[in-house]
Amino acid sequence: MTTELGEFLRSRRAAISPEEAGLVSYGARRVPGLRREELAMLAGVSPTYYTRLERADHHNASDAVIDSLARALRLGPEEHDHLRRLARPGTAAPARYRVERPRPSTARLIQATSGPALLIDHRNDVLAWNRLGHLLMAPDLPFEQTEDVENRPNMTRRFFLEPKTRDLWVDQAAIASSHVGFLRYSSGLHPDDHRLSCMVGELTQKSDEFAELWAQHPINDCGYGVKKFQHPIVGRFDLEYEAPVMPETSHRMCLYHAEAGSPAADALELLDRLG
Repeated sequence: MTTELGEFLRSRRAAISPEEAGLVSYGARRVPGLRREELAMLAGVSPTYYTRLERADHHNASDAVIDSLARALRLGPEEHDHLRRLARPGTAAPARYRVERPRPSTARLIQATSGPALLIDHRNDVLAWNRLGHLLMAPDLPFEQTEDVENRPNMTRRFFLEPKTRDLWVDQAAIASSHVGFLRYSSGLHPDDHRLSCMVGELTQKSDEFAELWAQHPINDCGYGVKKFQHPIVGRFDLEYEAPVMPETSHRMCLYHAEAGSPAADALELLDRLG
């Protein structure tokens, strides 16, 4: 039986060699990484119990077991949280067909922001953007498209299924991984979101690149960083961004920033004029 929990544990187990884990490896191995019994020993659980975890017979694993597995697998904080959500799923299921809508005060704040700003949900749908955010991320689309709740711009779908959209990014491999990592992160937070599941299924069928990355189980909440742009209107520049989660929602306000007097600031000023 293949499960999200089992796939994640196997992917991380395969990524660690016995030598990296401080073990002595004997004999040829059919698959890379640690064997189940080796990981069980490192985590301090029985091989039988660990095998049941991979087969999703988890029975709500304790915090101690989850923490031990995270240490043995050398998981980062985001991956650790993702493991906990998979191993101890909540009893209350979110609404399956919930339509996300921006809070009016948040939408007004987006419009009042001077730099590029977008509001996205956990599926990477754009719920709102200001003028500069629209010109930066999707100048080919109508500004009002975010108001069409059934046909909102989705940044992940655009990246993988619309080739011209990829040209906006310099480091396309890193952007691809971050998109998939964010959806993996979101799928742990919203396991019963039918719309998210359908989108993942669509992308897996239509994009070999997405399917390959999805199988690797990257985890990334994309909370901050630097994006490298090759913009079709104003050319090459880098922007820092922060993406805090809005209170009582799963919405993120993506705020892009350029230091005053920098080439990036000049590029944004030019984009604002030309747009």
